[in-house]
Amino acid sequence: MLTHQERQDEPTWLLIMRLLRWDKPAGRLILMIPALWAVFLAGHGMPPAPLVGVIILGTLATSAAGCVINDLWDRDIDPQVERTRSRPLASRALSVRTGAVVAIVAMSCAGILALYLNPLSFWLCVAAIPAIVFYPTAKRVFPVPQLVLSIAWGFAVLISWSAAKSHLEPASWILWGAVILWTLGFDTVYAMSDREDDQRIGINSSAIFFGKYAALAVGIFFIGTIGLLAWLGAIMQLHSGFWLALGIATIGWIWHYSRLRQDDLPRPVYGKIFRQNVWIGFILLAGMIVGFLW
Repeated sequence: MLTHQERQDEPTWLLIMRLLRWDKPAGRLILMIPALWAVFLAGHGMPPAPLVGVIILGTLATSAAGCVINDLWDRDIDPQVERTRSRPLASRALSVRTGAVVAIVAMSCAGILALYLNPLSFWLCVAAIPAIVFYPTAKRVFPVPQLVLSIAWGFAVLISWSAAKSHLEPASWILWGAVILWTLGFDTVYAMSDREDDQRIGINSSAIFFGKYAALAVGIFFIGTIGLLAWLGAIMQLHSGFWLALGIATIGWIWHYSRLRQDDLPRPVYGKIFRQNVWIGFILLAGMIVGFLW
């Protein structure tokens, strides 16, 4: 954690990088993964390269905007949470005006990239904005705010699938459901590290909502994810490469569940499990691509 003097000496460009969370790529990549799952599945393993590039840049811009909007909403709450008190807006290293400008620039970049997409995908991008903007409010009024975040993550599937095929179909909704459950799982794990701070300041989270059953809830979410991905693989007739990847992911999620059941788990372990879900997501992406060929 940075000291006050170190924050004062930190250059503005580096503060903005931290505001955008580009110093912590796991959170950016884990939004990109569902979008890539969707475009590669819809494109049968070979979507147009320019479209893949737009989706990668679009997820980076959107997640960046989401991070800044979240920090603007939470600038008076984050200083009370151990994990977030050194964020640039929370520590007052950056002004609210600077944060607002950065958010507008990031949203504008995402909007320009959305113009490349077909009308259905474009309007799905527009529909995703309320979930992105009001997620921080959900923490104050809704008992399971991670569900709002999961819905925002789910839009990545719908936007990318429709961008590749110009329509949605049963397989896209199955993937959407898998992403909703997966996001509920890994973001509940993420929230488990903040339970004590969130309870003290009166912020809701799925980790608090499920209480002593939080680990069990995560396990159920991961089981649901496995089931829906298996259903998707069956109806899309994916080959052994996909099933191998799904098997590896299943082992990883079982391991995570076994860790989460342990008492007095150190806080850093929750972040480690969250980051490992990024690797699981890319393993599944590789399996989806290879599953069309082998």
